[in-house]
Amino acid sequence: MATFVNGIFLLQISIRIAKVYSFHSDSQRMIYINHINVSKYPLFVCLLLSFFIASAQEVDRQQLLRDIQYLSSDELGGRKPLTEGNQLAAQFIRDRFKSLGLTSQFKSYTQRVPLMGNRGNGEALGEGTNITAFIPGQDSDRLIVITAHYDHLGTTEAGAIFNGADDNASGTAALLALAEYFTKNKPRASIILAALDAEEMGLQGAKALVRDFPFSLEHVLVNVNMDMISRNVKSELYAAGTLHYPHLKPALENAAKGAKVTLKFGHDEPGIGADDWTKASDHAAFHDKGVPFVYFGVEDHPDYHKETDTFENIDPEFYYEAVRLIIRCVEKLDEALIP
Repeated sequence: MATFVNGIFLLQISIRIAKVYSFHSDSQRMIYINHINVSKYPLFVCLLLSFFIASAQEVDRQQLLRDIQYLSSDELGGRKPLTEGNQLAAQFIRDRFKSLGLTSQFKSYTQRVPLMGNRGNGEALGEGTNITAFIPGQDSDRLIVITAHYDHLGTTEAGAIFNGADDNASGTAALLALAEYFTKNKPRASIILAALDAEEMGLQGAKALVRDFPFSLEHVLVNVNMDMISRNVKSELYAAGTLHYPHLKPALENAAKGAKVTLKFGHDEPGIGADDWTKASDHAAFHDKGVPFVYFGVEDHPDYHKETDTFENIDPEFYYEAVRLIIRCVEKLDEALIP
């Protein structure tokens, strides 16, 4: 009889755990858990909460894919700076930061970016927007800056849309996933999250952030930049920058142990032309000021800067695992750089 009762008990636990995982958001899961009679099922609630806490520490795969799909949709028209689609993307990021309860050193999460033609050397074109948020850490004097540019090439006069799924809706959606993760899993260092504008126009958003940075750059331990991280036929993700800042490499190697994506080092050697990524993306603005960086990206693919860089051509499994690996890298850097 006892065995039978225990079996029923375990079955009830399994059913309720399955019910928790059937919901699509943490808020729905918590509403369900709160409606369980705690006095009648104390063990149920404890177990469900433990499962909930464990799941909260993981990346929400479906949310990640929904985010990159929206950011690379035709509705946003390729997110070229100063376009309506670009501003829709900015508002989407701003709304997510707000929903997570994050603060910012800039009003309404928004830093205005004066945009110039000719990759920053021409006439004034208008104002772009960087969207930033802040997660306080246990050591508020030290900072990790996580960046990804959300702009892309826009739409041609003939109506061809350069959706920029890998470049760089992938990094932007990952930035949102990291924002949620580190809101729930407090780091030692404080974190600034910055979705940057006008990377395709000569890193103008990144240069503006560094120029008007809300803290002394001496407090920044590392810039973690994500640009093109959603597909690679070899399942390889590169971490460039450790040639310049070798003290970062052990933490990254530690984080990569057991990962389903292969973390590679390189693309930061002088004298190798375009294969040197030291100046290839927004991290260059930090590097120029002596701030250490790690640039996560993949090698170029046939759809790079083409109309075919679409959501349908990303590798969802690689992308999900790449984001999980980047989170582990940030955690290990956080541990290593603040003993």
